[in-house]
Amino acid sequence: HVQVMESGGGLVQPGGSLRLSCAASGFSFSNYLMNWYRQTPGKERELVAYISGGGTSTYLDSVKGRFTASRDDAENTVYLQMNSLKPEDTAVYYCNVDIGLRRYWGQGTQVTVSS
Repeated sequence: HVQVMESGGGLVQPGGSLRLSCAASGFSFSNYLMNWYRQTPGKERELVAYISGGGTSTYLDSVKGRFTASRDDAENTVYLQMNSLKPEDTAVYYCNVDIGLRRYWGQGTQVTVSS
């Protein structure tokens, strides 16, 4: 069955960096677009970045130039490199894949940017 699992969150100072990972299984990973979302309490989940099966990535305007999505199809893993982090990047970050009419989510990983 389909599973995605995030890791790599934590506490970082403003201006710092983190790399999130999302390990996937149960589907033909290389064929699917993978998404990174984030959510803060009381707000809608927002799409931060996505990366196609061919490796083309697209970003939320507020993270352009700071975040980079990548994927390793041999390892069935997608990454989100986050640089120059800001307090407003604080959120739970989720990995997502949509297969047919179903949306699959990980459990999320907390990213806190604070001094």
